Amino acid sequence: MLDIIKRKNLYFLISLLVIIPGIVSLFVYGLRLSIEFTGGSRTTLVFSKAVSDKAEQSVRDAYAVENIEIGTIQRSGDALIVRAGTMTEKQDARLLSSLTKSEGNVRQESFENIGPTIGKETTTKAFYAVLLASALIVLYIVISFRKVPKPASSLQFGICAILAVLHDVLAVVGIFSLLGHFFHVEIDSLFITAILTVIGFSVHDTIVVFDRIRENLLRVSGQPFATIVNNSILQTIVRSLNTSLTAILVLLTLLLFGGETIRWFVFALLIGVISGTYSSIFNAAPLLVVWEEYNQKRKKKV
Repeated sequence: MLDIIKRKNLYFLISLLVIIPGIVSLFVYGLRLSIEFTGGSRTTLVFSKAVSDKAEQSVRDAYAVENIEIGTIQRSGDALIVRAGTMTEKQDARLLSSLTKSEGNVRQESFENIGPTIGKETTTKAFYAVLLASALIVLYIVISFRKVPKPASSLQFGICAILAVLHDVLAVVGIFSLLGHFFHVEIDSLFITAILTVIGFSVHDTIVVFDRIRENLLRVSGQPFATIVNNSILQTIVRSLNTSLTAILVLLTLLLFGGETIRWFVFALLIGVISGTYSSIFNAAPLLVVWEEYNQKRKKKV
């Protein structure tokens, strides 16, 4: 029989090896925020042929004439994606006219302009949304598991569930911090949607395991707590893996055929689902055992 609890420290170590590089990246590089959070403009310019150094310089010169500071420029075949400061429609028209004169056939495939006030408001709302979701999850678990038998308590279940959720959020955010630094991947409002979805999925999977632990505590109360937790995990692991696998297959299909606009949103969900499945099985329930072992050692010292 697979003894997950016996090897819990190994699973905790694997989690740390996954999330620590991301945490370091967050402190060193941060997240590459889209203009939805920072404010500014993002323009996609399409040229008649592959973008050359000369064409990119022409774009830089055109923005300089309009006194608009460029943040980043990305090349993608015959297109340039320019992220810069906020600009008016007149400035945008003059800029496109200037590029047409210098580079010939240039068309503007997309243009969006967001003020810094709206960007700040979006950031604040995103933070409060994640915070509120976490608080409601703890409250729900505490109420639902209020009659859980000893040695566990509803508060322990709630805190361990949130620690598992934190693991999943750090995994997704950390990986996107690395992607932002090395591959210029920006996060937008869809990323926040993905994070909230990951939180929901992670808690759903964790509660399935926790509910089985509660049932087994009532039925086989004479067994050691670690044994009950391990048996509960094994009884639910097939269901958890099957549920996650179906979601992963759908997300992989969307990642391959869903198009550019939702690619990183789907990728964030994919990371979150994989991480959520892992944390529910190998982190959340074992944390309950660690907590109980700590309580037992403290009682012996007293």
